[in-house]
Amino acid sequence: MLRSLETIAREIRADWKNVYFGAVPYLQAMRSLGSVDDEFGYDDGRSIILYFLSNASTWRGPTAKAIKAELKSMLAR
Repeated sequence: MLRSLETIAREIRADWKNVYFGAVPYLQAMRSLGSVDDEFGYDDGRSIILYFLSNASTWRGPTAKAIKAELKSMLAR
């Protein structure tokens, strides 16, 4: 079963102490989404995830690697 984007965003925020400023708005948007099919403003969840991933290259470590893989697998469905 897939976790909600809200749950994932909370885990990201707990692990990534100094969030890159470019990723902040997408991380905040993810906290309002349940799935990749939900919408936030004019963007859908898929776009939010893509924007987040493109701005999350400085987030590293085992948690980052696992969550990024989880987000990418959500996009592939």
